[in-house]
This record gives sequence, C-alpha cells and structure tokens, in this order.
Amino acid sequence: MPEEVPKNSVVSVDYVPSSYANIPVRTMTTLGRTLGSVLVVGRELLARRRHTAAIQLAPSSGITLLALCHDLLEHRGEASGLALASEIVVGYQQMSADERLGFFNGLADQFEVDAAKVLEAVERYQEDAGLESLWAINRATEAPRQKLFRRLNTAPEGTRTLVQMRGHLLDLLPANPELRGVDSDLKHLFISWFNKGFLEMRRIDWSSPASVLEKIIDYEAVHAINGWDDLRSRLGEDRRCFAFFHPAMADDPLVFVEIALTYSTPDALQPLLVQERESSADEPANTVVFYSISNCHPGLSSVSFGNFLIKSVVEELRKEIPTLKTFVTLSPVPGFRQWLLDADLQGLVADELIDRVRTPVGCVVDTKIYDILLKLCAHYLLKVKRGRLPADPVARFHLGNGAQLFGLHGAADQSAKGLEQSAGIMVNYLYDLPNIEENHEAYFDQGKIAVSRSVNRLLG
Repeated sequence: MPEEVPKNSVVSVDYVPSSYANIPVRTMTTLGRTLGSVLVVGRELLARRRHTAAIQLAPSSGITLLALCHDLLEHRGEASGLALASEIVVGYQQMSADERLGFFNGLADQFEVDAAKVLEAVERYQEDAGLESLWAINRATEAPRQKLFRRLNTAPEGTRTLVQMRGHLLDLLPANPELRGVDSDLKHLFISWFNKGFLEMRRIDWSSPASVLEKIIDYEAVHAINGWDDLRSRLGEDRRCFAFFHPAMADDPLVFVEIALTYSTPDALQPLLVQERESSADEPANTVVFYSISNCHPGLSSVSFGNFLIKSVVEELRKEIPTLKTFVTLSPVPGFRQWLLDADLQGLVADELIDRVRTPVGCVVDTKIYDILLKLCAHYLLKVKRGRLPADPVARFHLGNGAQLFGLHGAADQSAKGLEQSAGIMVNYLYDLPNIEENHEAYFDQGKIAVSRSVNRLLG
C-alpha cells in the first residue's frame, strides 16, 4: 500500500467552531482560505441575527431544511448566506432516507415555476417583443430551486453534496415521477458545471495519493479490483489508468478508464487481468485495449464526459508511445441475457433450442449453442433498438463515440457476472482514428452502425 501522505499532496483541513455545526473548511488554496475566513464571519453574523430574533433551530429535518432553503433564496448577505448554505449542506448530509423524500417533495412543490408569472411574461412579450421581455420569460421559466442549488454550490462540500443529492433522487424517481422537475434542474446545472473545459485529466499510478487509489478500488464498476495487489498489477508498466477530476471535487475521480498495452486485439478478459505477466521490454506495444470504464457518481448519470476521456487518453498515449496503432475495447454486453429471457426468439432460433439458449451457461458450452449465442448477440447489438439507437448501454456509448463494432468473442468472460449478464460474450469496439468522426455523424444522423464484416457475417 502506498504512503498515506504522498509528497506534495494537500492534507491540511481546519475545523471552524460554530454554534450550529462543525463544517470542515479546506485550506487548499488562497481562495479556500479566503472562503474559510468568510465562513467564520458569516457564522458569527448568522448567530447574532438569530439571537436577536430569538430564533431557535430545531434538530435537522426536512421541514427545518426547507425553511432554511427559503431563507437562503431571500438572503442578501454574502458571508451569512455562505454560512446558511453550509448549514443546509450539513443538514442534508445528516438526513435519513425518509426525510430526504420529504425534502425532495418540498423542493418539487415549493420551489417550482410560477405558472402565472410565466403567462404574464409571455403576454408582455406579445405586446413588446424586445430583449427585456424575452429575458423576463427566461427568468419566469427557471424554477427557483435552480437559484437555490447555485447558492448551495458555493458552500464547502456543496458540489459533492448536490451530486449525492441527485444520486439519492434518481433512486426515488421510479416510484415518485413527480420529482422529475427537481432532477431536470440538477442535471441542467451539472451539464454546465461539469463541462469538459472544467475537467482535468490525470494519470493514476502507484504514486497517486492513497485516498485516490482507495476510491479507484471502490468505484471500479466493471471488473472488481480485489485488493491492493490487484490494483498494483493494473497500474503496472504495461497498464495505464486515467481519470477526470473536477476542481470542486479535487481528489474524487468522476470517471476513469483502465487500459492494457498489448501486441494484438484481445479475445478474452482473463489474460488482461492476470497479475503475473511476462513483459516484452524489447518489443514496444502496438495496441491499446480499453477494458474498463467506470462512472464514479450515480448523481452524474447522463452527464456525459466518458467519451471525452477516451479521446483525450488516445491523444495522450499517441504522444507517449508512437508505436501504438490500434485502439480497441474489450467490452461487456450487460443487457444481452436479460434480452434473451424477455425476447420472442421464434424465427431467430429453432424452437427446440430456445430453452437451451436461455439457460445460464457455464464454463463449457456446446458448440452449437455457442455459435447460436454469438449470432443472437450480433442480432441484439445491431437490430434491437431503444428508439433509433441500440438498446445495449455499452454499445450506445462506444458507437456514439464513433467506434466500430469489430468483433464478438464467446467464453471471453468466465466470471459469474460475465456469464450472468452476457453468457460470457465480450465485444471489441474499434476506435479507427481516421473514421471516428464520420462514424459518429452517420450514427446520430442516420442511425447507421459501423460494423466489421466478421460481425455482419454472424447475422447470416
């Protein structure tokens, strides 16, 4: 395990006493120290104001927090407003799941767009179609909670808490569709706040801070990392790991990709994950294999930056290792077996074989069933759509980036997860650099999938 305090890392955290909460104030930069000072003053001002008004704060609850949110929207003082935002952030972090649902319902009901103001603004615009009238429509159609979220974002840990908030909200959304407006507002803001221009790409290696390495282990969502020895292997000389970071969440990766440097396009996962590997120091690698990409925060779902990461990594590696010629993935097919169970397979498979292809496979598969599963997987990836685009989420991601559906391999992932999700099948998506943009345009404009001849032949 690496040292706990790597050289040049930031470790200083001050705790500022408060009448209401102890909130850590990071002293990472001059700006951080300035905000910490403002926060101290703000807490004192807020405490005096409440003492004068004889206000007593109740224990943290959804109702109390909503009242503080209304207060924050109307608040004008910068220092005391920052302190108030910090109280709301800490209060939210202390909420139970039931209290969070009540809080979200309050955000949906009490901080919604005022329909009467919208109609009034539209009427004014019809009378005078000037810029002032247009701006009035924009102001009227923005829910007050967007302003609330922007103010909460200024607090220490505000960005991280808002991301956690949306993660909690997404869990509740299927059973509470009335909360969609709250989700839409958070997503709208995140698309701006997590714009590629604000992101920093860093290589993760064994000298990275221990706190970052621990998060890589925790966040790996595709192929679990089994402890420090496994992580050390994945960060070896013939491996790479890159992540995007945001300045408001400095040591917490947003998305990361794991890479193997090889000499051919892989057709199985295990050789990429084996810890004891023979190196070919005299022969430079010519192939980059993206074998795992993990989004770290559920609250940033649908806020796309994974595609930017892959393209940034390609450019970085081409500069580092000029011999690299092939950029390819070895990817799972997470929706395949569920589709097998749900789909009408008549006409695709002989009736007497339908039950057999739906049966979970083990490490040994009958050749006939193996061939049928590959054909069905090609059909699933190329023909089964959600709207105009492929139903499989991994296929949507890579094909949307401009990759080509290049190869299918049976028995490629023999892990329990691989067998359960995709009957052990894995896919190569080829990033053919001269054709990426053309593939991307054809995919979104025409719904056309770039596919190799070998995969096309599987369709028969």
